[in-house]
Formats: sequence, structure tokens, C-alpha cells
Amino acid sequence: MKLIIATIQPTKVEAVRLALLRAEVNRMTVCDAQAYKHRSPDADVYRGHGFTKELMRRVELHIVVNDDFVDRTLQAIAEVARTGPEGTLGDGKVFVLPLVDVIDISEATRGPGAV
Repeated sequence: MKLIIATIQPTKVEAVRLALLRAEVNRMTVCDAQAYKHRSPDADVYRGHGFTKELMRRVELHIVVNDDFVDRTLQAIAEVARTGPEGTLGDGKVFVLPLVDVIDISEATRGPGAV
């Protein structure tokens, strides 16, 4: 089992959701997030004072899949979340973490069957 955490642009959420459905991945948690922009922050002026916008709004997806669904999940996210054929700085990141155990509280199941 793996926990996939994808941080993507808010405008890409619906497209990623539909791509995951086509890949037969139909469960995820969606969270609002802010990403720290560490590369050349945008300078701006407000009331005569300069400041930099270093936090960017993002959406974080938490997706738990069994091992046989990892590749198709990653492919669905990467294809749809990328801006243009080359991609753009700020398109997001995807992290894959090993998952030790899962418990489905309502069904009282545990392990891969609970995913």
C-alpha cells in the first residue's frame, strides 16, 4: 500500500479527479494548502511599500492505493496536472510514501482490503 500526496494548482483539481476516475482510482482527500515559493518571489507594491508574495495557493490530494494502482495513479496525475507539453515551474509535486496499515472504521476492515 502507498500514500500518494500530490500538491497541484487549484485549477487542475477537476481534471485530475476525472483522470483518476478513468484510472479506476475513486477515493481521495482534498485539502487546501499553501506552497512556499523559494525561487524568485514576485515583487509587488501595496500602499507604497514593496513586499514579496512567497506563498502560493495549492491543493493537496491524499490518495491511498494498493501497490498495483501506484503507476496508473502517478501517470494520471502527471499527465493532467502538467501545464503544456513541457510543464511549467509551479505545476506541483507528487510524493509516494509507504503505508504500513489502513483501517476502515465503518467496515471494520484492515490492511489492503480497507483501501
